[in-house]
Amino acid sequence: MTSRIQRDFSTPLRPTLSWSETWESDDKGLIKCWETGRELATKRPDLAQAALTHELPPLGWKGGVSRSLKKLEKFGSLNYLAQWQGLRGEHLEIDSEQEVLKTCSRTHMTVTFTPDKTKYINQTTEAED
Repeated sequence: MTSRIQRDFSTPLRPTLSWSETWESDDKGLIKCWETGRELATKRPDLAQAALTHELPPLGWKGGVSRSLKKLEKFGSLNYLAQWQGLRGEHLEIDSEQEVLKTCSRTHMTVTFTPDKTKYINQTTEAED
């Protein structure tokens, strides 16, 4: 199994897959998240524009930020990163074994997108800070 998950933006969206085909395949659902981001860009151009200006808007996965918190760093999932790349109209380019740092241009929060779910599953939510 390769750790590098890639898709060209010109690749058509896949037909509906089963849950198992989507989430238990080698890409662990990252392609689906990226495709969802592409679809979201057409439905929510405001979100796409925010992502294009390097904002990290709240999406369906941990990693988005709606406001600055006391602690300016947090963790997010690679699923968020894949959806964000699709939202921006980018090729899917994720190494599922590496962490990626992004800083939100609006809130200045730094998010480390990680394959280690334990880093973001139990972190406090924005409402608790």
